[in-house]
Amino acid sequence: MFHIRTGITASGATAVQVIRYLYRKRIIVKHIGSAHTKEDLVSLKKIANQWIEQETAQQALFPPEKERTSLPLVSIDKLRNLGFRYAFAYEILTKLLRMFRLPDKKYRLLLDLVLIRIIQPASKLESFTLLSELFDIHHDRNDFYRSLPAIVGTKPVIEKSVIALASTHFSFDFQIVFYDVTTLYFESFTEDEDKLDSYGNVIEKGFRKDGFSKDLKFNQPQIVIGLIVNKDGFPISYEIFEGNTFEGDTFIPVVTGFKKKHAINSLTVVADAAMISFDNIEKLKENSLSYIVGGRIANLKRSEIKEISKALIGQISPEDELKKKDNISTRIETERGILVCDFSFKRYQKDKREMEKQIAKAKLQLEKKMPVKRIKFLKNKDKKKTDQILNIDLIEKTKMLLGIKGYYTNLSGTDNKTVIDQYHNLWQVEKAFRIVKSDLQARPIYHFKKQTIEAHILICFMSLAACKYMDLKTKKSTKVIIKLLKQITDARILNTLTNEEIILRSEISTETEEILKMLSLSH
Repeated sequence: MFHIRTGITASGATAVQVIRYLYRKRIIVKHIGSAHTKEDLVSLKKIANQWIEQETAQQALFPPEKERTSLPLVSIDKLRNLGFRYAFAYEILTKLLRMFRLPDKKYRLLLDLVLIRIIQPASKLESFTLLSELFDIHHDRNDFYRSLPAIVGTKPVIEKSVIALASTHFSFDFQIVFYDVTTLYFESFTEDEDKLDSYGNVIEKGFRKDGFSKDLKFNQPQIVIGLIVNKDGFPISYEIFEGNTFEGDTFIPVVTGFKKKHAINSLTVVADAAMISFDNIEKLKENSLSYIVGGRIANLKRSEIKEISKALIGQISPEDELKKKDNISTRIETERGILVCDFSFKRYQKDKREMEKQIAKAKLQLEKKMPVKRIKFLKNKDKKKTDQILNIDLIEKTKMLLGIKGYYTNLSGTDNKTVIDQYHNLWQVEKAFRIVKSDLQARPIYHFKKQTIEAHILICFMSLAACKYMDLKTKKSTKVIIKLLKQITDARILNTLTNEEIILRSEISTETEEILKMLSLSH
């Protein structure tokens, strides 16, 4: 049995306590607060009664709704608004990130950095501030640097986890993967120097290097990222290369390493035209890898171009006739393997407009005798390079290839449509890179040391996997899902009489409930 006791404190205030008696001894169960006025005393006694009712499960005349936090009976002027937090979003995403199978306690820092990058991407320093402000989660920046070896060392575990997810949820069976490359630049204008031995030989390459930038940041150092995804764009593996690495040189190390790591017998890799070269094709064959790679058909022999053009569109036809040839395909044998080509009327119209635009530019330069510029359909008249003329041969070759695209493969038993359709799935890698760069803001990178950079890329990779998982499961973007989760807020209210903080959570919408159901997450 609980009782309410009041007593005068040394400061002259009236203390209100909940007590009980045990073997004739008085035990203070809870100190409710100290009153300085009669109104405060009445409020504190009401709070004490409410606490006793809740603790002893006594039924009040109007019992509070179950499973909802209710305010103690207290005058509104004794309450102070402390703001709000997004604890619900934190709880849900914490459950989602268990997909990586990392022990929560040991890897809490890493998981929290992944979580905040999904919700609100920022620098590491700002991420710690956001974790504190939004969720009341506190980490020391020095903990991050101390944890770097452990964080970077989780890469094999993470890749194993995402492959298990891809297999379980997205029917990934190691038969076909899609590969592409991007670059991430640094907030710096100084690249890393190579380390040399006493003889001037390179013993360690600089990591942050100037190179061909896909972000057009040619005066800033960068790194190169090679990414493997499944047919749905779900990321399953990645590698990091020095910033001056040619993208074609990343292809073989990544795909052969992936095949060896997972002991795969048969694997087809789909990639764009930048990955194709005679050396790469030979290495793919040596490693028993099948491939579908974009082909730069403008570089073919004239005889091969004529053969393809004749098979697909014949003599240049009226556009009404060309419409009927939409989506037809052919294949020929070349030095780089089978070349599958298809014709698209929509692509034909686009290519034709671009060709006519370039021809008009060339003619304008010739007519106005403007300063010599490099224009596609112009060539030097003689060795002096002072006069230019139209490059009729190039124009004719371009006309023969209007609307035609090529794909190299060694899948001799696979029909043309399947080869073309699989190549068209390559946009999934491009979409993954857009998520990394735009939604997750992976660049610019502010780190300088290799290990810190590797940790940053791992965090971005994990964030991408989580985002794609939500995307594929719900058919909604990460932005939409995060917006819904952030609509459920925890209002923080301070009872100044008792100095206790009260949390009031907002209602969960039907749409949010449906999202959680699709993600198999409870709350």
